[in-house]
Amino acid sequence: MSDHPEAPVAPVEAYEPPYYVAVFTTVRTQDQSGYSETNARMEELVKDVPGFLGMDHAQTPGGLGITVGYFRDADALAKWRSNAEHRAAQKRGQASWYRSYTLHVAKVERSHGFTRAQVPQSPTPG
Repeated sequence: MSDHPEAPVAPVEAYEPPYYVAVFTTVRTQDQSGYSETNARMEELVKDVPGFLGMDHAQTPGGLGITVGYFRDADALAKWRSNAEHRAAQKRGQASWYRSYTLHVAKVERSHGFTRAQVPQSPTPG
């Protein structure tokens, strides 16, 4: 969900399954008035949901946006889905910001990750 270019570039860590993911894929309209503010508010709100694990977001140059929200259990996801401000933002998105979207919810049964060790840079000869 983030439009913040200064956000660190790192995926959400792999958690011990099972947990849930909500994959929200969008194509936006030209009129994005109010979107950034609402998006920032949703990012604040979801962090307060007990069981929220994190979020990944990517945007293609062609305009396809993908946001993946990670939740410890179905109850955490249900709390987010039923949040009143989130519901209002969904309605505004349908009315104004999204040309199309899909939402896929899945239970994660397997998860692992990899992080390359940081190798110190040697000074370049001058």
